[in-house]
Amino acid sequence: MSYTGPDFDPTPPRRLRRPLTVAVAALVPGALLGWLVYDTTASDTTASDGGGPQRTAASSPAPAPASPTQTPTPTPSRDDDKPGAPDGPLKGKVVVIDPGHNPNNFRHASEINSKVDIGTGRKECDTTGTSTNSGYPEADFTLDVAHRLRALLQQQGATVKLTHDADRPYGPCIDERARVGNQAHADAVVSIHADGSVSGNRGFHVILPGAVHQGAADTRPIVDSSRDLGERIAGNFVRATGSAPSNYVGDGTGLVTREDLGGLNLSTVPKVFIECGNMRDSKDAALLTSGAWRQKAALGLSGGIVSFLRG
Repeated sequence: MSYTGPDFDPTPPRRLRRPLTVAVAALVPGALLGWLVYDTTASDTTASDGGGPQRTAASSPAPAPASPTQTPTPTPSRDDDKPGAPDGPLKGKVVVIDPGHNPNNFRHASEINSKVDIGTGRKECDTTGTSTNSGYPEADFTLDVAHRLRALLQQQGATVKLTHDADRPYGPCIDERARVGNQAHADAVVSIHADGSVSGNRGFHVILPGAVHQGAADTRPIVDSSRDLGERIAGNFVRATGSAPSNYVGDGTGLVTREDLGGLNLSTVPKVFIECGNMRDSKDAALLTSGAWRQKAALGLSGGIVSFLRG
């Protein structure tokens, strides 16, 4: 996702005030080895949200996705809100997954460009998202990972709801995405994205809500719990994927705090965004277009969510 558009202005993120202690404590030496594997084995073959002034937005609709060899996408079961495994450890827990963007947004430019209130101002309803240089859309990536994550969480007993399942013509808008989690009284919400920065910028980062109290936005009650969720996701994401934290935002911690994101500002329940990698970098793109890697990403997200919900 680009910083241009809803939730993402070309404003450099705030610098973090404390390190990713969970990741540091849990990931040495295993994570360091994973990062080395990530850097040395990822392919150079060409296959929002998260980067600051140097990011690039998708200025036109993403082309049809390429057809790389990849693990088949799990078939969506359309079973949102269906309780998970009856005896799973997450029985009674509600998780909302927010797949960034919608594959059909580019057909509805006027609708997604309409402004909505995010508490601190007004921003566009949504954007088309970004894509790899070979045309694999961010919206397809986020939906695929969301389906995989849903299946994993339901196996653990959680009740899972998606903000959308490509079952609507566009959107939902960023304010509605927040309402879905709020109205579900979700125990955790994760918004899935992939970045659209410049080549050479690599790695993942988790975006945390800052303390916002303005208009309809009041994140103060969820700041600490959201940070806990984000730190646990970051640590588990490294272990599951072998990917390193972003080398261009977050000072190497994998965490960024923002106060201008509608999807976070309007949330009343613990919520984070994750940029799983940079679609415009060939090495990251080779991972993002791999079904096997997307399954690892889902496992990392699931591990962090389970850890958070079980305390």
